[in-house]
Amino acid sequence: MMRKVVIAASVLAASTVVASAATLDTVKSRGTLVCGVSAGFAGFSAPDSQGNYKGLDVDYCRALAAGVLGDASKVRYVSLTAQNRFTALQSGEIDVLYRNSTQTYLRGVTLGLRQGPINFYDGQGFVVKKDLGVKDIKDLKGATVCVAQGTTHEVTLGDYGRANGIDWKPLVFDRVDTMYQTFFGGRCDAMTQDASALAGAVTTAAPNPADYVVLPQTISKEPLGPFTRNGDEVWSDIITWLHYGLIEAEELGVTQANVDEMAKSQTPAIQRLLGASGDLGSRLGLDNKWLVTAIKVTGNYGEIYERNVGKASPLKLDRGLNGLWSKGGLMYAVPFK
Repeated sequence: MMRKVVIAASVLAASTVVASAATLDTVKSRGTLVCGVSAGFAGFSAPDSQGNYKGLDVDYCRALAAGVLGDASKVRYVSLTAQNRFTALQSGEIDVLYRNSTQTYLRGVTLGLRQGPINFYDGQGFVVKKDLGVKDIKDLKGATVCVAQGTTHEVTLGDYGRANGIDWKPLVFDRVDTMYQTFFGGRCDAMTQDASALAGAVTTAAPNPADYVVLPQTISKEPLGPFTRNGDEVWSDIITWLHYGLIEAEELGVTQANVDEMAKSQTPAIQRLLGASGDLGSRLGLDNKWLVTAIKVTGNYGEIYERNVGKASPLKLDRGLNGLWSKGGLMYAVPFK
């Protein structure tokens, strides 16, 4: 009886390993990564004038394709709305969702999806026209507020209003681009979204950015990160360790420019990260130097941040909570050992 139980357990474990690698096998067989992104979130994922997607989320897609397929260009981007992003992942239309999606308890336990590591700490804010004279969120009593449907912002707007006696009037939109057009067209007194998204909207969609101000207060925690499907452990682990690898690279001083030279380092932590020792990549079904390939394409997390949303970008956001833990932020890599 004991032998039968052991054999059965071994068969079950083997079948689980096979099942858990499904997306990785599919991506390798297809030769293309299908990445779910936003169609118009400046700094995170938006097509440029040539139709090429750019942004922080897009760089994660590119780094993933480079690490898994050896080529950052082998990505097909699928632009998704707040309403269809999770069903697209559930149905297998996309391999991974990198679309400024807030991680919450209910999303974690009811969607059949796995939440990956947080790659951007944000908060729900408000933008108003300067001549409205609003200095504080509580000055928005009775205001019409543009908000996107199917988002945490819609729920939080109602919760915060009830808790603080603010009787604002939500105007709900199923498309973000329509919401932007409506707000900047003057129909709403304020617009609410992630503070980073508001900064991007003012920079790219406002007729005159200098006429608008993003209020300094936020009313929520918005931890943004990728989503994968439950039961696909190997693929979910790859998504997780890609993020930690980009953070660890920044911690260790590994950059896009020096990654090849750093791969020759005698420092044990760098050797493990860049595949010179430990055979860590092979444990995920990847080349041991998969992170070298990824970092050569996008750089480390700090480089991705600065290029897309930081001081080197039109958004010019401070690192703040998205800084390294050693510099007062929350970004902290689990050790590669």
